[in-house]
Amino acid sequence: MTDAVDVSSSSPYDVVVIGAGPVGENVADRARAAGLTTAVVESELIGGECSYWACMPSKALLRPVVARADARRVPGLSGAVQGPLDVAAVLAHRDGMTSGWKDDGQVAWLEGVGADIHRGTGRLTGPREVTVTAPDGTEHRLTARHAVAVCTGTRAVVPDLPGIAEARPWTSREATSAKEVPGRLVVVGGGVVGVEMATVWQALGSEVTLLIRGEGLLPKMEPFAGELVAEALEEAGAAIRTGVSVTAVERPAPDGPVTVVLDDGGRIEADEILFATGRAPRTDDLGLETVGLKPGSWLTVDDSCRVEGTDWLYAVGDVNHRALLTHQGKYQARIAGAAIAARAQQDTPLDTTPWGPHAATADHAAVPQVVFTDPEAASVGLTLAEAERAGHRVRAVDHDLAAVAGSGLYADGYRGRARMIVDLDREILLGVTFVGPGIGELLHSATVAVAGEVPIGRLWHAVPAYPTISEVWLRLLETYRG
Repeated sequence: MTDAVDVSSSSPYDVVVIGAGPVGENVADRARAAGLTTAVVESELIGGECSYWACMPSKALLRPVVARADARRVPGLSGAVQGPLDVAAVLAHRDGMTSGWKDDGQVAWLEGVGADIHRGTGRLTGPREVTVTAPDGTEHRLTARHAVAVCTGTRAVVPDLPGIAEARPWTSREATSAKEVPGRLVVVGGGVVGVEMATVWQALGSEVTLLIRGEGLLPKMEPFAGELVAEALEEAGAAIRTGVSVTAVERPAPDGPVTVVLDDGGRIEADEILFATGRAPRTDDLGLETVGLKPGSWLTVDDSCRVEGTDWLYAVGDVNHRALLTHQGKYQARIAGAAIAARAQQDTPLDTTPWGPHAATADHAAVPQVVFTDPEAASVGLTLAEAERAGHRVRAVDHDLAAVAGSGLYADGYRGRARMIVDLDREILLGVTFVGPGIGELLHSATVAVAGEVPIGRLWHAVPAYPTISEVWLRLLETYRG
């Protein structure tokens, strides 16, 4: 096995994919399944951010934390799990789930679908043309007969603050790959990365302080989601401060503590600081200027993920800013791959109507997400505020998850909440949110209901098994019917 195919100065392909994360891998897979020759260019590890610095390591770190929390609520078991987590074992499990930051398995899979791997940095140097700079500095050019797909994802944004370079702050990469537990950790940002990493490191022994510029956690979800997660974090020992911003950071000694300066005049000393304050597209050095686009910009696409104003360039996954989630990017990749094949072969009708095979409609209407904290928070579709802003005539239907028999069996002292947003004109669901222990696996049923636009009257016939937490569906429908 070689890291890259041996190519001449110019290698023609049907499709060239820049970026070999889960999104790029799936575009390549769909293109190859359609019989199109495909090259994939990658400057780091095959498998991308999700496999090594995001989804897989973060969830590997969170799993023992949440499992212990669940076990502590089960009579007859709680007494056996009161001790601390085995930090070395947790970190070793994380390392195993990332394959020790080696990509041999991912390389074998991608080669197995018949894609050619080109190691190096890929830049657009003209329409349908990608120049690859290999690690040894040599360059070669790839040309695409039909499509170039940009699947380069995003990078963490670190604010330009006084002292930031010397402070060497963590981003999501350092937070998911750290080899030691910091004694004191400041987390800046109350979104998904912030709350998940606060959950992990607090449970592993850090003294965590969470700083939030806004009013609460998880601002893109229903307000009660952030409230329940914040309540649990504070009970676990984390400190949460809202309505504050960081104005500077100081780390006079390279191995010493970092001081965080706040806009209210306060100062907090910690051993590490994590900025979880947003993402930016990896398009700065992509050569966008050679095809009339702005370097560093998000790439605006149609529902087939083709970049507006072009007939050959696709932007798939986080880089198009539609739904910054791995599973949603893979969904887009399946759509884009099918659309590329249809346009290339010209004997397959292109169907970009809503919910058609060549339209990523779910990006607008049915994006699912699970936040793997304790309690878990999961949602799909629109929140109440989003539905009202969009002009829908809606009703929010709430139910206490603790009042469901399955929840009482799941854990003593269960706390949670469920909400569905009903379109009163069409009597379908526009959104669903669950918060509570063990509710992540409930989400797909909600996703099917929202994406399928299943009528409330038909949902009444979808009988949940007793006694499971999913019986909350029945309770929500009963509440709606009155």
